[in-house]
Amino acid sequence: MGLVVLAIVVFVVLGLIGYFVGIYNGLIQVKNNIDKAWANIDVLLKQRHDELPKLIETCKGYMKYEQSVLEKITQARTSFMSATSIEDKTKAENQLTAGLKTLFAVSENYPDLKANASFLQFQTRISGLENEIADRREFFNESVNVYNIRIQQMPDVFVANSLGYVRRSMLEIPKEETQDVKVQF
Repeated sequence: MGLVVLAIVVFVVLGLIGYFVGIYNGLIQVKNNIDKAWANIDVLLKQRHDELPKLIETCKGYMKYEQSVLEKITQARTSFMSATSIEDKTKAENQLTAGLKTLFAVSENYPDLKANASFLQFQTRISGLENEIADRREFFNESVNVYNIRIQQMPDVFVANSLGYVRRSMLEIPKEETQDVKVQF
C-alpha cells in the first residue's frame, strides 16, 4: 500500500513539474515572439533608412522651395538612428512616416519630379516598405497582446510574476499623425 501511495505522490509531483515547465516554455515563447516581431520591424526600418538618402537627393534638385520637408525627414531619420528603446524608435518612426506622407503629397506639385524615374523607383520602394512595416507592426501588436494576456491568466500569472514579466506596450500611432497631410503653398 505504501508503494502505491508513493507512486501516486511521485506521479502528481512529476505532473505538476511538467505542467509548470509547459507554462514556463509557453511564456518564453510568447516573450521571444515579441522580440522577433520587433527585430523584423527593425530590419525593414533599416532598409527604409538606407533608401531615404537616395530619395532625398533625388528630390533636392526639384524641391528647392520645400527644404523644410526634406529637413524634417532627415531629422527624423537621425532621431531614429540615435534612439535606443522601442518607444524612442517608434516616436522617431512616426515623425518619419508623417514626413514621408508630406513629401509624397508635395511631390504632386512638381511634374518633373513625378516623372523622374529615380523618384518613382524610390517612391515605390518606400511605399512598399511602408506597407511591410505596417504588416510587421500589426504582428508585433498581436504578439504583445498574446503575451499580455498570457502573463495575466491563471495559472500563468504565478510563473510570470516569479520571472518578473510585466505588461508590454503596443505600438501606437499618435492621433495627430493619422490625419490627412495638408499641403499649402
